[in-house]
Amino acid sequence: MPRPRKGRRVCCLPPHSVFGPLHGPPQGEVVMTVDEYESIRLLDLEGLTQEEAAERMEVARTTVQRIYATARQKVAQALYEGAVLRIEGGDYELYSADQEAYGCGRCRRKRRGFGRRHGM
Repeated sequence: MPRPRKGRRVCCLPPHSVFGPLHGPPQGEVVMTVDEYESIRLLDLEGLTQEEAAERMEVARTTVQRIYATARQKVAQALYEGAVLRIEGGDYELYSADQEAYGCGRCRRKRRGFGRRHGM
């Protein structure tokens, strides 16, 4: 029996969860999980190393690497195909109130959830 998946820690839910082409009808839909979104935020936007991102998400570096690779592939697919990119679900837990040091700064710890797990 496989061991249960550990919820990845994320700062907050994305303020916008649906992206798509402005001109013409979308060509399908690509779903990115919240933990994949968080890996892009940490590595690309905040410029953290994989080790630092792994510490914040409370997973192994190799897990962050795998999550990030999947997220990048989904972004590329949505751009190339002209598909809608939707961010939802996944195995994640929001940071607790005592983990303010890991806040993204833009959300100011105002979250739209309270440590829920999704996609179980």
